[in-house]
Amino acid sequence: MPNATRNTTWARGQYGDRMLGLLREFGPLTRSELGELSGLSRTTLYEVVSRLVDSGQVIAAVPDSTPRGRGRPAEKLMVNPEAGRVLGVDFGRRAVRVVAVAGDRDDSGRDSLEHHDAISTASEAHSPTARWQDRLVIARRLVGTLTGGRPRLDALSGVGVAVTGPATDARAPLDQRAMAVMMGRGLGTRVRIDNAARLAALAETVWGAARGQRDVLYLELSDPVGGALVSGGVLHRGAHGRSGEFGHITAEPGGAKCPCGGRGCLQTVASTTAMLDAYRPGADLPDLLAASGSGDPAAHAVLRRAGTHVGRVLAGLVNALEPGIVVVGGELVTVGPTLMESVRRELLANVVRCGSRPSPLVRPAELGDHAAALGAAALLRQPGRAPSHAVGKGLGAAVGMSGGLRAN
Repeated sequence: MPNATRNTTWARGQYGDRMLGLLREFGPLTRSELGELSGLSRTTLYEVVSRLVDSGQVIAAVPDSTPRGRGRPAEKLMVNPEAGRVLGVDFGRRAVRVVAVAGDRDDSGRDSLEHHDAISTASEAHSPTARWQDRLVIARRLVGTLTGGRPRLDALSGVGVAVTGPATDARAPLDQRAMAVMMGRGLGTRVRIDNAARLAALAETVWGAARGQRDVLYLELSDPVGGALVSGGVLHRGAHGRSGEFGHITAEPGGAKCPCGGRGCLQTVASTTAMLDAYRPGADLPDLLAASGSGDPAAHAVLRRAGTHVGRVLAGLVNALEPGIVVVGGELVTVGPTLMESVRRELLANVVRCGSRPSPLVRPAELGDHAAALGAAALLRQPGRAPSHAVGKGLGAAVGMSGGLRAN
């Protein structure tokens, strides 16, 4: 795989872009036809084409419709439809989700996820206590499902990975760099990894509720409560990669103790666990959903209380950051309109109005369960310091590494 990576870089960096552009414009061409259109010497042309074929960017085949005559029919060269595809993998608490995005090219010739051809998805549930090695096996199986079982992984533009943070299993904390290395070994391509809530924010900016916006504040109401800021179209990570911990902003001074050590954090009043406990100990999300739909006063009281705290916290963030839009996501947004109505009312009541500045838009997220996986795919087009690796051993070897995910 490392040789394929070098071939891709060489071919695209020299004359490969010209060859790919001609094949996209004129369709399948023979080497002779491509030589006439490109003006390259026979030696240079054949070397570039060979590299493009070896790297998986171009396919060489004899069309089925070619008349059979004397001699060997000429091969036609065509752009590999798999080339430019990016994968996003979300290692959620209860499921692995994978998306494959076929990227188009914009007018400048650069890959563009915003103008995508197709998005395909696959997912598989697992126990919340599943080992990381088992989750990696699931991810490999799902990748095979989306790529027909025989992917040209060297033709991929890369793989993005989303993890819920702080990401741990029952025995060992997850080292994100180790995860990136292991996924890179498994897929033989560059891998970038980031927090799931931040990546969900990025996905909503590219495809969802905040599409077309450049400055986005995203809050995820789930377990845990998290969030992110997209500034100028770029995901903000902070000085040490820990930005977006909105769940640990104080919402109720002197309130319940939070796992972080503080008291009254937004996490203690607006997370899934906190809201279910406040409604009825032992209740699950479908219980709360059904109660809200039936008009249960206790359920609506819980939703209004949480929404009020969320709205006040968001108002403070809006006053400080001035986003163009606020997007609220996570599983709790599906419970019913009461929560979002309370969030919107409290936020707008506490936002400082300066002159003619309009109030920010407030919308529920649109992308559902696959938001983080989609954001992981979009991550590959983002600048930043997320770990990126391209190494070439099989995933079978990677998942067999005992302790490979343990933090150092």
